Amino acid sequence: MDIAHHPKIRKLIQRAGSELIRRRFVTSAELLVGVYAALVQTLEDLELIRTGPFDAAVCPDASLADLDAEAMVRFIRRARLLRGFPLQEDASAFELLTHLNLLNKGRPSHAAVLLFGFYPQRFLISSEIKCAHFHGTRVAKPIPSYQVYKGRAFELVDQAVDFVLSKIDLAVGTRSESAEVPVTYEIPPEVVREAIVNAVAHRDYTSTGSVQVMLFADRLEVWNPGTLSPSLTLEKLRKPHGSFPANPLMAESLYLAKYIERMGTGTGDMITFCSNAGLREPEFSLTDGFVVTIWRKKSALAGAVAENISLPTGEVSGVHVSSKHVIGKTPVKTPVKTPDRILELLAANPDLTLAEVAKAIHKSVRAVERASAKLVKERCLRYVGPAKGGHWEVLT
Repeated sequence: MDIAHHPKIRKLIQRAGSELIRRRFVTSAELLVGVYAALVQTLEDLELIRTGPFDAAVCPDASLADLDAEAMVRFIRRARLLRGFPLQEDASAFELLTHLNLLNKGRPSHAAVLLFGFYPQRFLISSEIKCAHFHGTRVAKPIPSYQVYKGRAFELVDQAVDFVLSKIDLAVGTRSESAEVPVTYEIPPEVVREAIVNAVAHRDYTSTGSVQVMLFADRLEVWNPGTLSPSLTLEKLRKPHGSFPANPLMAESLYLAKYIERMGTGTGDMITFCSNAGLREPEFSLTDGFVVTIWRKKSALAGAVAENISLPTGEVSGVHVSSKHVIGKTPVKTPVKTPDRILELLAANPDLTLAEVAKAIHKSVRAVERASAKLVKERCLRYVGPAKGGHWEVLT
C-alpha cells in the first residue's frame, strides 16, 4: 500500500495543511537542521522551552484583563514628564504594551504582568519583597518589624525603600540657608533605592526565592535570587562597566519611569554616595544569590555599648530624636512613636510645617495631620498665629 494514500497519513496532512511548510532538502544534514529548527519552534510555541529572556516570555493564563489600565496611564504620565516618552496619556493599553514590546503574540509577557498587573503575585508568587528589621547584627527571633510587600514592581520598590528610610537615623537642619528644611538620612536614600531597584530589576524570576531587604544595627543587606551576567565580575561592579540586564524589558520600563539608568552606573553611584556620606564602601557578593551590603555608621552604636548610654536615633539641629536602649548581649532600639517624634521636631523647629515634619520622619502628611490634631486635643501642642507665618508651641 502506498503510504501517501494511507487514511491516517491523509488525515494528518489534512490537519496540518494550513501550517505545513514545504521545503526541498538536498542533503540529510540540511534536513536534520530543518527538523531541529521546527522542533525548537514547536516547543517554544507550547511554552515548554524558552530561548529568550524570561520577562519577554508569555505569562501563562494571563490576559489583557489582568492588567491595570490606570497604572499604565500613571506610567505614561511619569515617563512623559521624566523621559520625554512619545505616547499620549490617552493611548490604549494595546498601544502602550506594543510600544514597550510587552506583548508576545498578542498575549501579556511576564514583564507586562510584573509592571502593570492588578495582582502580579497571582502569576509569579515569589515576585514579592520581604523586609525585616533586626535590632542586633544577625538574624534572630523575635523579629521587631517584618513586612511582606506585594504588588507591581514600581510599588514594591517604593514600599521597600520607605520601610528602610523609616527605620534609619536622620538629621533635620534649619531654614538658615534655604527655604526648605534640609533632611539628611544616615544612609543616602539614593543608595537604598539603587540597591532595592537593582534587586527587583535583575533578579531571577524563575526562582522560588523572593527579594529580601534586611536592616541590622550595623548594616543593610539586600539579597536577590539572581547572579551576574557572564560579562561581569564582582570586581567590575566597582568600576565603570556596561549594562547587562537580566530582564531587559522590565529594565526599559524602569528606565522610562526614571527608577534606573541604562549605563551600568548604579553600583558606582552607590559607592560615591556612601563615600560622600562618610560611610564604608558597599560590598557586593555572590552566595546563594546576589547580595549588596551597605554599612551604617557605627560610632554611636559602639559608644552606646561601651558606655551603657542611650543611643540617638536622629539629630534635629543638636536636639536628639532619641529612644532608650537596653544594653546587654545585643543593643536594642525601642522605636520612637510618631507623636513623640513630632513633638521633638517641633520643639527644636517651631516654624516647621506639617508637610516638612512628615518628610522628616518619613510619614504621610495625612498621618502627621491626624497625630498633630490628637496632640492639640490632648493639649500637648498648639499652633500660634495666622495659618501662614505662625508657629508651633510644645506644651509641657
